[in-house]
Amino acid sequence: MTSAEKEKSSTGLCRPPPSPAADPGRAMKVLLLVGLGALFFAYYWDDNFDPASLQGARVLLTGASVGIGEELAYHYARLGSHLVLTAHTEALLQKVNFLSYVQLTSLALQSLTDSKGSLVVVSSLLGRVPTSFSSPYSAAKFALDSFFGSLRRELDVQDVNVAITMCVLGLQDRASAAEGVRGVTRAKAAPGPKAALAVIRGSATRASGVFYPWRFHLLCLLRGWMPQPRAWFIRQELNITTPAAA
Repeated sequence: MTSAEKEKSSTGLCRPPPSPAADPGRAMKVLLLVGLGALFFAYYWDDNFDPASLQGARVLLTGASVGIGEELAYHYARLGSHLVLTAHTEALLQKVNFLSYVQLTSLALQSLTDSKGSLVVVSSLLGRVPTSFSSPYSAAKFALDSFFGSLRRELDVQDVNVAITMCVLGLQDRASAAEGVRGVTRAKAAPGPKAALAVIRGSATRASGVFYPWRFHLLCLLRGWMPQPRAWFIRQELNITTPAAA
């Protein structure tokens, strides 16, 4: 190889990669990703929660004897809210997992309309993203999400100032559901008090949705945009060597 060829070869090997400015399409993709990332983090870092706004607030709390309901009751009591608590046995609660929400909402809607109140619905990730070994529970939670999503649209077109906050939660460390899936899922249960505080923040700010842990929001977005990665993420959470419960 001649010296000229060597010089040409070495020049080609050492050539720097093209800058984003030289590739407008690549530059636009980078800017779009940065912009989406900035919007996402701004959404979650914006905290306008004022604990004083709950002082003296009237709160009807169902399912307050165990799990996330119990933690919500503790938090509301510390914040000075006036509480009305109800509870069900676990067996009865499973039977009315959807209908109790609908009936209670129907009875309370006129009062909420008059007071410009808010509805806070504690649901589950399984009401947004179906997964294995959860068909009956997932079906009830999907129905819940659909009912309150439709109700929100109806109230909006009628200019009714009633906020509906849908809370998408995962496993809680003090919930009976955590025992029911032990050995089936690798997902770690989240601290109940922190999940309850996230629900209260969403309620006080009249947010349309609460996701705890926050990564559940990403998984819900993946459901429609990228179904294959979503399926992969779900499989990572499952201990597939464990047979489904009879």
